[in-house]
Amino acid sequence: MKHKPRLQKNRSSSNFSEKSQAYLHIHAHALFSSLGRLVRNPFTSAMTIMVMAITISLASGFYLFVVNLQQLTGNVESTNQISLFLKSTVSEKAAKKLAYKISAKNKIETVKFISKDQALEEFKAYSGFGDALNVLDINPLPAVIQVLPKNTLDDIQSIESLMAELSQLYQVDFAQLDMQWIKRLQSMMQLMQRGVFLLTLLLSFAVLFITGNTIRLELQNRRDEVLIAKLVGATHSFIQRPFLYTGFWLGILSGLVAWTIVTIMMIILQGPIERLSGLYDGAFDVSYLGFIETVILMGIAAFLGVLGAWGVLHYQLKQIKPE
Repeated sequence: MKHKPRLQKNRSSSNFSEKSQAYLHIHAHALFSSLGRLVRNPFTSAMTIMVMAITISLASGFYLFVVNLQQLTGNVESTNQISLFLKSTVSEKAAKKLAYKISAKNKIETVKFISKDQALEEFKAYSGFGDALNVLDINPLPAVIQVLPKNTLDDIQSIESLMAELSQLYQVDFAQLDMQWIKRLQSMMQLMQRGVFLLTLLLSFAVLFITGNTIRLELQNRRDEVLIAKLVGATHSFIQRPFLYTGFWLGILSGLVAWTIVTIMMIILQGPIERLSGLYDGAFDVSYLGFIETVILMGIAAFLGVLGAWGVLHYQLKQIKPE
């Protein structure tokens, strides 16, 4: 009598192990049999995968375009500095002390101090009035503190409040910043990012419809097989399993082809982009899809394939009824 609970426990664990193995075997069979069906129809499968891959690569390529463009805006961002023109009565020592004090603020990325002499030399070099300035007895240019705020393209309100705060410093004669340029650049980047989202959403629906139509045709071709399965009592989940795995394979393979297309496109564009980078003193490099982005791309493609197949099967299987 004492051994019965142990025997029952061993028997239940054995049954659970057998059920788990049977469950995995069924899914493995459906997984590889669905791949085999795609291989046996290479032309049709290749056409479907290529259409899906081109659709996915459009969204991925536009995403990479925005990522590479952000490198340029990052370079432009460094020019969005608040220029603090100091009063002529402020000594160079006091100006440097003020610059150090400003750099300690949390909102500040970098601070650069330009003395009166440095400002005059730069003006002579770039203005073309070098000879005329030599006749002046005194240096008319003020000392300048250039302040680069953090997140200059993300938080315009903080920059405006920071500029107002710095303008109140008694050593500052006036502060200057082209806020309209920052606002325009910020609006452009927000528009591009919103465009990536909308294009991805639109093309995701396209992938769903392509997958759904492919599974619908496959289901019609195997209508007799589905009818027989229903006659012997097969559940909808059992019948739709191989079709769902077909959608999975269509998604994952189209994602792989899309990644290849986007990578080839970036390789072709790398030369012109590097030449453009040279005009910006090598400010940016070509960005490709990284490992995490590639995994996300494959995951989304596979998910869309399964979702498109499930949507069609959920409706179509209800319409197929044994007479």
